[in-house]
Amino acid sequence: MKEELNILIQAQYPLIYLVTSEEERSEQAISALAQAKPHPKVFVWTVTHGIVEYGQSKNVTQHNTVSPEAAIEWVVRQRDPNTGAGIYIFKDLHPFIDSPPVTRWLRDAIASFKGTNKTIILMSPVQNVPIELEKEVVVLDFPLPDMKELNQVLSRQLEYTRNRRISTETREKLLKAALGLTKDEAEKVYRKAQVTAGRLTEQEVDIVLSEKKQLIKRNGILEYIEEDETIDAVGGLEELKRWLRQRSNAFTERAREYGLPQPKGMLILGIPGCGKSLIAKTTSRLWGLPLLRLDMGRVYDGSMVGRSEANLRNALKTAESISPAILFIDELDKAFAGSTGSADSDGGTSSRIFGSFLTWMQEKVSPVFVMATANRVERLPGEFLRKGRFDEIFFVDLPTKEERQDIFKIHLIKRRRDIERFNLDQLSTPNLSEGFSSDGFSGAEIEQAIIAAMYEAFAQNREFTQLDIIAAIKATQPLSKTMEEQVTALREWARKRARPAAAPAEEDKEKKEKEEEYRRLEF
Repeated sequence: MKEELNILIQAQYPLIYLVTSEEERSEQAISALAQAKPHPKVFVWTVTHGIVEYGQSKNVTQHNTVSPEAAIEWVVRQRDPNTGAGIYIFKDLHPFIDSPPVTRWLRDAIASFKGTNKTIILMSPVQNVPIELEKEVVVLDFPLPDMKELNQVLSRQLEYTRNRRISTETREKLLKAALGLTKDEAEKVYRKAQVTAGRLTEQEVDIVLSEKKQLIKRNGILEYIEEDETIDAVGGLEELKRWLRQRSNAFTERAREYGLPQPKGMLILGIPGCGKSLIAKTTSRLWGLPLLRLDMGRVYDGSMVGRSEANLRNALKTAESISPAILFIDELDKAFAGSTGSADSDGGTSSRIFGSFLTWMQEKVSPVFVMATANRVERLPGEFLRKGRFDEIFFVDLPTKEERQDIFKIHLIKRRRDIERFNLDQLSTPNLSEGFSSDGFSGAEIEQAIIAAMYEAFAQNREFTQLDIIAAIKATQPLSKTMEEQVTALREWARKRARPAAAPAEEDKEKKEKEEEYRRLEF
């Protein structure tokens, strides 16, 4: 990005919009680029101090330049080739840029800059470009610090604390742990780890990561999710789990050397309560990657024009900066359901966000694996379902008898060590003669039946039994019956368009035999 900015300044581009929240680091980069120009002058405008030459005290201001209109006018009137040429940084102009006088003065400035060495850089964490300036401005995102810059921060901290003895492996782990943080955030995190432990060692990586999680949570858009359960806690879905296990090392250098591309993402469709969200969360532990949940409800912000788009941009930029990572979007059908007809309801904000997200998914080169779940496929825009957007689309159906048995076993083991007294085959097999059946129950409904049985027994001050679970099953009307039409329609759609998450028993057997044969060949 710095090379691109340097080229634009040398090519005398009059207006550049730099999206960043790191003012000091951005100013230093611009000042360094200005040194290569014949007249390396850099001026900074703020609404509190007006125009000040970079490096001078803020008390030394140009008269009557506090208002944005007066400041732009002052820049336009600098005619002297020695004193007028330079780079003029305007900080946080976005609240004023929609004002007709400000927009007009910017357009006048652009026209007057032709043939001069003047460049205005609008620096702001929020991107807001009026339609009048869209053809004139170049928008750049100032990237977060890379490993090289973070290494400088770490070296300064080690120098300051006189803790120079640190192994290469420990340094690499500390640097990777801080990826995705700003320069100031990295400095604070390293200082915290130093204060907490007295020195920076490999054990302090967890301190850096814990602080990083807090910073991500503070963003309000992304949520750092930690899941204690492993993928073995998911009952059934063997085909989906096999697909995930195959790609557990897909983001390693060994996979790149082998010639494999990085996985893009997967969409998991299915009936509510059948483990879609759980499989997404447990994949994080299986792959050893951080899991970031993107809350689309928090992305939308009507307080300011362009704020929603900026929220999405910042969230995706953060996800890319700490990659490889998993970006989890739960209930995608609700997040983008109204994107195709939002022009009248929200001024087209949903459509723009939808378009930005699709473009990012198509063009991203960073190893961010998008894991999305959805319940209502008819609400999803067709663009999401076309080939190439996701690596695979899986359909999670209601559990089979064998899968229900696994689910009963998993949830009972969670709550009791000894489950020999429970007849799992009876609980999972339809017993129409006895007036109960768990056929058609989702995994969530099975869990709730066990919990209801426990509450019943707890109220009577006794241990819950098989009969309590059967009574709870009898009292439950599963979603597959109350929403039978929707479930049938979803199954019909997925039958020809999605890959089943649970393979038939015969296929499972064949695949297991092949896997065992491959293992024997390897040894």
